[in-house]
Amino acid sequence: MHFDKSPKEKPCCTLPTVKKLLEEKRKRETSSLPPSCSAASTSPAPSNAVTQLASTEQYTCTGASSSYSDMALSYESWPADAGYNFFSQPGPTYSTGYSPLMVPEYNALQQLPGFGDAMSQGYQDCQMTVGDPGMPSPWSLLQSPQLSFQPQMDSKKLAEARMLIAAMEQSSLTVQDEDGDTLLHIYTAKGFREHAYAAAEKLSQFRTLDVKEHKGKTPLLVAVAARQAEIAEDLLSLGADVNACDDKGQTALHLASHYGFPDVLQVILSYRPAFNLEARNFEGMTPLHCAAISHSVTVKASAAAGLADEGLQKMAENKLVCVDRLVKEGASLQSQEIKSNKTVLHLAVKEGNLDLVRYLLSISLPNMKDFVNMKAHGHTALHMAAGLHGNPHQEEILRLLLSKGADASVRNLENDQPAHLLQSGPQGEQLKLMLKKRNVSSRRRIMSLQDQE
Repeated sequence: MHFDKSPKEKPCCTLPTVKKLLEEKRKRETSSLPPSCSAASTSPAPSNAVTQLASTEQYTCTGASSSYSDMALSYESWPADAGYNFFSQPGPTYSTGYSPLMVPEYNALQQLPGFGDAMSQGYQDCQMTVGDPGMPSPWSLLQSPQLSFQPQMDSKKLAEARMLIAAMEQSSLTVQDEDGDTLLHIYTAKGFREHAYAAAEKLSQFRTLDVKEHKGKTPLLVAVAARQAEIAEDLLSLGADVNACDDKGQTALHLASHYGFPDVLQVILSYRPAFNLEARNFEGMTPLHCAAISHSVTVKASAAAGLADEGLQKMAENKLVCVDRLVKEGASLQSQEIKSNKTVLHLAVKEGNLDLVRYLLSISLPNMKDFVNMKAHGHTALHMAAGLHGNPHQEEILRLLLSKGADASVRNLENDQPAHLLQSGPQGEQLKLMLKKRNVSSRRRIMSLQDQE
């Protein structure tokens, strides 16, 4: 919906759109953050990082991407142009703000203490601190899943907000700007918890709590993308749909998993069994797939930046925490991404993500051997590890897979065993010898078992 403003009707103040607010927030983030899943379409990634992201063997998954690494950089499901992408370069500026023309009650917002200053200063009172040194390590987070992130609301601010909202007509609360944002979307993106709560209370009575903006995001999805864990919990407690998805099929779980927000993810997971842990976005991925892909992107960006970038290291840790929480909640490790049939193990091995491979293989599974030998369009994880030419973790990943029962004799659709996909040269010959020894050892063990029977 568009609202035309004539010179005579120009409002005394213009509320910024959610898109503008989140763009301003991106500009305040550290410049060392890695490109997100949509960064390739909005800003160029560092050349050295892009070079490392391209692996020797490509497995096509979309028409616009040649590999999962590339897709994670250009993934259109994370809309940078909508302003929810905090990890890309700042996008273009937008001059059109939220027009209060049709909502005269908005003028009353200026009467609230500090509201005008806060609106002009952006997110200074609700910053998203990626890599906050005060945050606990991911392993301490894993040991204490019940996070304390819901302090009490300011009763005075809440009372003022309720008075303001009570004076508004329904049309004033539900009216949408040119980007489809309602007042609740803006309150949520700004982190104004008391005002968001008061607005959500009223909208829940009208059954319009899940109204969507132009990219299909409900206020809950905006809260997730803006890392407003407290507001997200408030919205859910008031009846927001935890499984609502945007126009890319992304639910709150997809977004929290992709961005690596353990606190927000914990809020959503606390609403069991309402959420759909195996929900697929329109790329055919579950939240666990998204978490795995995003973790690999950050790990590679961190490796390219070096040990000095603590922000990237903390982000990678948080994303691994998200993977762990999804798994402990019951996310299926054997779930395959629809387009390429890859499991999270395939995704981790394909990108040479040693940390994630170690984690996945450390999980106690009754059918670990079957899991390790699952195929994705004919390729096992061992085939993909054999294709990691030049990757410093190739040998260790191969050994880890073999130690968990990976079968070196399995052939892919081209009739190749993993040993056939190794690089040429001394290193390749050494790895080939390791695979052949394991293959011979496996055959002897099978023959021994058959003799015993």
